[in-house]
Amino acid sequence: MAKDRKQAKGGNGSGEIAVASPRGGVIGNKADRLRVRAAWMYFVEQKTQNEIAEILGIGRVSVVRMLAEARSRNEVKITIEGDLAEITSIERALEERFGLERAVVAPLSQAGADPIPAISAATGSFVSDVMEAGMSVGVGWGRTLFGSLPFIRARPLADFKVISLLGGVGVARRFNPAEFAWRFARAFQGDGYLIPAPAVVDSVETKTALIERCGLHEILTLADTLDAVLVSVGGIASATTFYRGGYLSEGVREALSGEGAVGDILYHFYDRDGALVNHPINDRVMSVDVDRLRRARMRILTSGGADKIDALIGAMKLVEPTVFITDEESARQVLALA
Repeated sequence: MAKDRKQAKGGNGSGEIAVASPRGGVIGNKADRLRVRAAWMYFVEQKTQNEIAEILGIGRVSVVRMLAEARSRNEVKITIEGDLAEITSIERALEERFGLERAVVAPLSQAGADPIPAISAATGSFVSDVMEAGMSVGVGWGRTLFGSLPFIRARPLADFKVISLLGGVGVARRFNPAEFAWRFARAFQGDGYLIPAPAVVDSVETKTALIERCGLHEILTLADTLDAVLVSVGGIASATTFYRGGYLSEGVREALSGEGAVGDILYHFYDRDGALVNHPINDRVMSVDVDRLRRARMRILTSGGADKIDALIGAMKLVEPTVFITDEESARQVLALA
């Protein structure tokens, strides 16, 4: 098998393999761990066999053999089965430290690798397992969530509602709250509800008028009875993340940093202790407030990256997630610094 991949038949006969974070029985020896890691890198991170060989320090022929063995062992089907003992240990540590119902930690090919593809794959797989008919689900936005869409197992769910938790953004390209909410709802053939307003308005008066006189109150009220919320965090230190919506200037970023802000969820900026910072933007954001997020029975937080560690620590206290999905490097840093 060369760089051009051959698609394996999945359980639905589509000819595509959807791969999630490895889970299941503990793998006890180095060969097993190496084999599953190679399969993860190939099917999820979409690395070539030559790239995998270089990262793992083995020959390309060995990579070919490991991938074939992974298939023969049924470790690669619709998902990659098996578990990395170290990953399981990290997941348990996160659950105990933050009182989580579930932690999902995606392995990386190497330290410093972009964690978003792995986190997105793990998120899509987890969401596929927990979505049910009759649910109302509030969703955020961002690169991680958008990247999870190809890994969601689409199927019709009766009486399924998706509520976008944030107004529209001006310079978001494909990473737009409305786009993600619509595509997420379409995956389950559900109804989508959007907030037809900018993510940030010019004044509290404008916000009040939009809610009370332009029909937004009814949409925001839907967030009072959410069964689940699915959100990611934005890191204030990253210019790419911070400017993604086209609303926030460098001056605003500096002011927020001066108030101790480390990140945002739905443009709610907070500090490392999980408290909203004292800045006017938090009063002008057109998104569901944090108190409503915390009422949801299932609160899924998915994010990672070296620039978001403080933001993740603060988010644990701000939204009190029941489920946390991240990558192994971010998980280690969060545990070390929390």
